[in-house]
Amino acid sequence: MTNKKHISCLIVDDEAIAREVIATHLSKLNNITIVASCSNAIEAFQYINTHDINLVFLDINMPEISGISFAKSINSNIKVIFTTAYRDYAVEGFELRAVDYLLKPISFDRLLKAINTYFHVHQSSNVTTIENTNNNNFIFVRSERVMVKIRFSDIIYIESYSDYLKIHLRHKTIVTRETISAIEAKLPKDRFVRIHRSYITAISHIESYTNDYVNILNKALTISRSYKKDALNTLEQFK
Repeated sequence: MTNKKHISCLIVDDEAIAREVIATHLSKLNNITIVASCSNAIEAFQYINTHDINLVFLDINMPEISGISFAKSINSNIKVIFTTAYRDYAVEGFELRAVDYLLKPISFDRLLKAINTYFHVHQSSNVTTIENTNNNNFIFVRSERVMVKIRFSDIIYIESYSDYLKIHLRHKTIVTRETISAIEAKLPKDRFVRIHRSYITAISHIESYTNDYVNILNKALTISRSYKKDALNTLEQFK
């Protein structure tokens, strides 16, 4: 971003993984400060009242006080980007003049678009679009109570087992308690492809593929019907 203005953000979501995904995305951007990450609206009110907040990433479906009710109660100068797993809330969200409406799992590209919408609509006209200025090629995941650095180049494929994942690397496998959709949102889309509800593969490590499977590490991983169209479209770009 070319000028020195920055956004003070608040993340409000009752799901810890959802908050972590948004925070990870925002950490890649310059001039954005996460003031707090809150698990409920009551906690968020305390920060709204004691800090200068520009923008709130706000889950809609929360216990006790919903995101819609929270958005209606805060100062209109504080802008809101709604986040939710349910498409049905979109109309009500935009009626509140939300900056944007993000459907989970939230990808970095989609969040970046929402941030740029905020700048174009709600900041001065001399502000240019914000860009990804973080060149990190890794993420951290929790494994056995330790945060482990995972380099994107080392990931061969990721395998889901209900509420935990096996991340197959070049020389070892990391087990972490996270959903596959949450980690998918953290991965660069030009380097990884989701082929199944249980598999994400690194494109560079795919040895061959057909319409029904990819061959990776001499193992055939099924391309499921629900992911086939997007997966094959992605792979076709590398012809």
